[in-house]
Order: sequence, then structure tokens, then C-alpha cells
Amino acid sequence: MNNILPTDIQKYLKKHSSTNWNFYSTKDQKYTTVVVIPAISEFENIKLLVKSLAENDDTYFDETLFLFVINNLKSSSKEIKIDNKKSIEYLKQLANKNSAKINTKLNIDLIDASSNNFELEEKDGGVGLARKIGMDLALSLFNYETERQNIIVCLDADCIVESNYLTTIRNYFNNNTASAGYVNFKHSTVDFPQNEIAIINYEIFLRYYVLGLKYANSPYAYHSIGSTMICTAESYVKVQGMNKRKAAEDFYFMEKLSKITKIVKIDGTAVFPSSRGSWRVPFGTGQRVNRFLDKIQNEYLLYSPKSFSILKYWINAFYSEDILSAGDYLDIAKNIDNSLANFLIDNNFLHSWNKIIENSSSNKQIQKQKQLWFDGFKTLKLIHFLRDVEFSTINMFDALNQLFSEMEIQFEYKNFENEIPSIQIQKEYLNKLREIA
Repeated sequence: MNNILPTDIQKYLKKHSSTNWNFYSTKDQKYTTVVVIPAISEFENIKLLVKSLAENDDTYFDETLFLFVINNLKSSSKEIKIDNKKSIEYLKQLANKNSAKINTKLNIDLIDASSNNFELEEKDGGVGLARKIGMDLALSLFNYETERQNIIVCLDADCIVESNYLTTIRNYFNNNTASAGYVNFKHSTVDFPQNEIAIINYEIFLRYYVLGLKYANSPYAYHSIGSTMICTAESYVKVQGMNKRKAAEDFYFMEKLSKITKIVKIDGTAVFPSSRGSWRVPFGTGQRVNRFLDKIQNEYLLYSPKSFSILKYWINAFYSEDILSAGDYLDIAKNIDNSLANFLIDNNFLHSWNKIIENSSSNKQIQKQKQLWFDGFKTLKLIHFLRDVEFSTINMFDALNQLFSEMEIQFEYKNFENEIPSIQIQKEYLNKLREIA
């Protein structure tokens, strides 16, 4: 197939992509969907994931590639490298379609970032770089002559997916003009039953934060979970690709996407991330599970709903069509809450706003700059600032009750007054959050 890469793709790859890695297979087939799956020491989980993927509806199998990035550092342990070698050999069999035990309709390929001379460098090596390697190389695999959107789907090796996972994603992008989004998720509570209480706690924390942002009408009210992210090839290039962060690569990647397009949620299917504890990243799901089980601190606390109320008032004022002076915005902030004004001062708002006015040529540009300045990271910083200086965290279920009440969400709940309810009641709260956030 004649498949000359578009100019913007060529420019991106020349400027931002590494030439140290390549595909195992050299097939000329082109795709509309590439699912990128970084993996380190995941041999057993990869087999489970492949089985899960093979059980999907096969409507889009021909135009989909599942691309694994098997990676480790030069300094990784012997055990990790042995496990990765097993994964590589297994995936090579699947790529060659030599395994009669698994549905060979799947198009599978791999990138070896594990063997000698291909390991990730100590400085940058981690999940961000592994995702980036796969996502960058995926750009050369798309069919740019099709009218369909070419999409990069992120997944992790310790997940399984619903049987309608691929068709739901592909149908959404076939029928809508979205260019970035995420799939709904539900952390597994069966793979590590001893971790069930910990993962329920963590997922409540994640969804409560997004619900708070929705209440505040924040444009950053979406989940940033690496195994759920999706974007078009076009939007990937526009934001200059994935970053190399060893953790929180998903947060910063989704934030970049959110500044150029709306992040959509794709319901109707789900990814099931593992509930295991993990050493693979310095923070995130695995570390939160470890921390909960080690009882290092009280995990049954959430940000005060009052913090999201302050955020709501600030967004309503700042994102309005009015264009005021920095001083006027600070006066508004003081009227909302003195801590908000102090946060803006601490974050150099006066200087930043004056530069925005000075460098913007139209009201439309100024409105865009508002969102770029008060972005997802500053939003999180504000919530943390308010937590630290004025509105301390409160009992998880009291916080949920207050926010549900403020948002007029129908739910049968009690006043817990710092008590922790049974795991069954915790599941009821989580299920409600899964419906609304």
C-alpha cells in the first residue's frame, strides 16, 4: 500500500522520535487503530490480557494492531530481564501467528526495549518513555488514505478489558469528531482479593476529585489513567507527543490534549486495571495500595467540598467573557476567599496576567490564555493549597455526602461523623461514583 506519511507526521518524527527502537515484525499492513501496551516483568499478565483481547468482537481486528513495548533499564534485576525475555518470545510467537492456543486473528507486534543495547537509559527510563516509544512508532503504521480517524489507544499489561472494548472505542471515533478521550474503568477486585478494600478506597479518591471538578465546571474534569487514554494521530502530533516522565505521564499528557481539544469519556465498555501493589512507578495505583495496606496514614480522607466551591466561584468569574485587570481579579478572589487570593499571588498571577494582556491580539486569544494559565496542574495546586491552609481533609464518606447533597445527587446515605462504614456500603458509594464521575 502506498502510504506516504503526512508532512506534520514526518516533521514530528524527525524532531521528537528516537531511532533506537523498531518493530519486531516488518509487515507492510496499515491500521486505523494501534493499541500501545508498555510492559515490564508482566509475562503472566500479558497472557491474561491477550486472552481478554482475543475474546473481543473481531469486527475491527483486521485494522487494529496491539503493540507491546517490553522494557527495562540496564540496571534492572536479572529476574525482571528473564521475565521480559519470556514475554518477548511469547509475543514473537503471536506476531508470527504460530500459537494455535490463542485466536490468531489478533495482529500483535512488539518493540524490544529490554535486550542488550535496547534497554532504556537510567535517566529517562520508565513508563512515560515506554509509552512514547510505542506511540511515536505507531504513527508510521496508520493508513492515512482512509477517511476514518487514526487513533492511538493506551493500555497497560496488567489490565483486562470487556469483550466490546475494541468495537466500542472504534465505533465512537467512527461516528464522532472527537480527537481525545478516555475509556471508562473499574479497578479489578478479583485479581488480588486481599487488596479489595485498598483499591475501593483509591478509586473513590480518584472519582471524588473528578466529581469535584465537574461540580466546579472545570474543563479539566476528566480521568488521567494511562491504561484508558486515547487520541488521534493528529492530536498526538499537535501536542508534541508523550512525555518521558517516570510517573504521572498520563496526567501531563491528558492535560496537554485538553488544551487543544475536549476530552471525551467513552462509556459502554471498560478497562479493568489491576488492584495489585507495585514497585513499577513511584506513585499512582500500586503505591497507593501499598500505602493503604502498610497503614502509613489515614486513607479515609478527602478534600473538603468547600475547596471545590471556591474553585467553582473562581472559574465562574475568571472564565467569564469579561476581561478585567489583574487587580480586579484579585479583588474578586479576595471576595470569594482570602486563601484563593493568596494562592494567585503566590503563583505570580499579577505578572502572568499582564503578560497575557500584552501578548494577546484578540479577546478570543485572551479567553484561551485564561484556560492555559489556570490549567489542570494549577487547579490541583489550588485544591492542595486550600487543603493545607484553610480547609483540611475530612472523613471520606462525610465529604461524599456533602458533595452529593450540593450537586443534588440522589443517593441513600447516612451521617457517618468520622466513622468508616462497612465494605458493602463503601462499594455502594463507589458504584454511584462510577455512574456520575
